[in-house]
Formats: sequence, C-alpha cells, structure tokens
Amino acid sequence: MELKEKEAILFDMDGVVLDSMPWHVRAWQEAFREFGLNVPEEALYLHEGAIEAETSRKIFEDQGVSPTDELFQAVLKRQRELFRKKYQAFVRPFPEIPDLLSDLKREGKRLALVTSSHEEILRDILPQVLLRLFHFVLTGDRVRRRKPHPEPYLLASKNLGVPKPLAAAVENAPAGIKSAKGAGLTCIALTTTLSPEHLKEADIIIPSHEELRRLFKNGKSGC
Repeated sequence: MELKEKEAILFDMDGVVLDSMPWHVRAWQEAFREFGLNVPEEALYLHEGAIEAETSRKIFEDQGVSPTDELFQAVLKRQRELFRKKYQAFVRPFPEIPDLLSDLKREGKRLALVTSSHEEILRDILPQVLLRLFHFVLTGDRVRRRKPHPEPYLLASKNLGVPKPLAAAVENAPAGIKSAKGAGLTCIALTTTLSPEHLKEADIIIPSHEELRRLFKNGKSGC
C-alpha cells in the first residue's frame, strides 16, 4: 500500500511537528551539569521520548553514577524549570507543518498527535491553530507505559477508528519508532535530530518535511 492511501497519520510532536528538540536538549544538559554530569547531546537525542528513571539509566551509568529515582526526579524537575524559563519561547513549528497538516485534514485523513510530553507542556508550546487540526491528542501523562512501549500508538490508532494497516506514524527517534512498529503501524522517520543509522528500524527514512509532503502526495519520495 502506498502512503497516499493511508487513512490515518499519527505524528510525534518534538522533532516532528515542533522544532523543539535542540531547546529540550540544552535544558537537559544544563540540568545534568548542575548535578555534576556532563551528558553528550547525542545521548539525549537517542533517548528522546523515553527519558524516565528506568529507560534513561544508561545516561547516568555512562557518567559513572548509579541512578536513584530521587536523583532522576530532581534532574527532571530542574530540566523542566530551565526549559520553561529559558527556552520554550524559542520553540516553533517546522515551517512546512501547518500546510501539511491542513492539507492532510482537508483530504479526509484522520490525524493524531502522540507525544511523551505531558499535557501542561503541550499547552505551553503547541499553537492552538495546530492543536485543532488533530482529531485525537495523546500525551505522556495519559498512558501507563510511554514510548518505546507500543501503548501510546495502540491507544491513538484505536481512538482514530482506523485499522492499523491503514495508519502510518511519523517519528524522529528510536523510542518512537519502536513504539509505532510495536503497535503494527508503518513508520516514517525524519532525520531532524539523528542520522539514518539510528533510525534503521523505521520503514522509510527521509531527510526533510518536504520529502514527507511528497510521500503523502505521491506515495514516493523524491530522494
């Protein structure tokens, strides 16, 4: 089945709809430094959507630290404070996203936003004009198991009312790709934050939102 024949498109938010990941990463690095940890950018990009006490254990262990839940929660709290205070004002949608979402909805596609961010963060950084284009929105605080578990995409595709073979997910990080594939969806990966070698579990890897538009319009990439 060509992508233009898909009836539902499920989008990740950070790094797909919003050009936000560089700002999240800066806040994470600053927060970690305050706790004496110097975490490389790539490690944070690789763990995007799955930075929790258990799934981020390797980040701490690579710094020679055995993480506790208390330590993780303290770093997380500080990261959110830094992001809101210093960086969230710089977050913008990728330029192609407003027209892409509008066109897909006008064509009758069912659209969902599936993010690990909590609802309060989404409200602060996602423009209302974009939020209204989605038929269903699922945030990380509304699931028991976040990405890379398939639960988020399973719930979102169920709420859209479209069979899984007729749905596709757009992601940019390993945790999101694993979640989408585990839910039985076709997965398209954008190289907005990571190189293709880190996204190889996706069905299709593309370099830009322009290529994404071509895929949904023509069923094939211009690459």
